[in-house]
Amino acid sequence: MRPLQISPETAVTLSKQLGVPLEQLMHMPQHILMQKIAELAKNEEAKATPKDDESHSSENS
Repeated sequence: MRPLQISPETAVTLSKQLGVPLEQLMHMPQHILMQKIAELAKNEEAKATPKDDESHSSENS
């Protein structure tokens, strides 16, 4: 299996965000990596949503 075709900067960032060693990340199957990135995005969206809801409710008060 070929290593992922991503930039070194992207690899380091993903490694930190996923908590996975860089070497493991580079040899991770692409479909698994995409699934983990989707989970990260979903978690980030969930974190952002309550903040957005609070700001809208305070504006309406």
